[in-house]
Amino acid sequence: MESQTFSVRLDVWLWAARFFKTRQLAKQAVDGGKVECNGAAGKPAKLIREGDTLHITRALERFEVSVLAVSEKRGPASEAQRLYRETAASIAAREVAREQRRLTGGPAPHPDGRPDKHARRQLQRINKREGDDLPPWFPR
Repeated sequence: MESQTFSVRLDVWLWAARFFKTRQLAKQAVDGGKVECNGAAGKPAKLIREGDTLHITRALERFEVSVLAVSEKRGPASEAQRLYRETAASIAAREVAREQRRLTGGPAPHPDGRPDKHARRQLQRINKREGDDLPPWFPR
């Protein structure tokens, strides 16, 4: 799994380590400021080496990993996990955040179906701030 190179592009490594499904998604995340390399904002072409520390934000999860090996090839997940080691603080923080999301109940409930004519007009009034009357199916 490990290549003979001593450094590899950041976006390629993120793809090979299976943090992102495609290299393009990894590049977009790095360009969007979701990845920091050694405490500084990363760039997709930045060369990373063994021992570097990465802070990766993916959706609601934040990872802090240290690079153990570099690879330009994407392999099975079991081999990809050998490329990095996540810090204990990062694992604990992700567990706390996951438990907090579980306790809050997730996103707001959606109505069972499409609103009828009366409910749709009530929603239009709400959106236009013409009234405070809520439709009966609207979650309170």
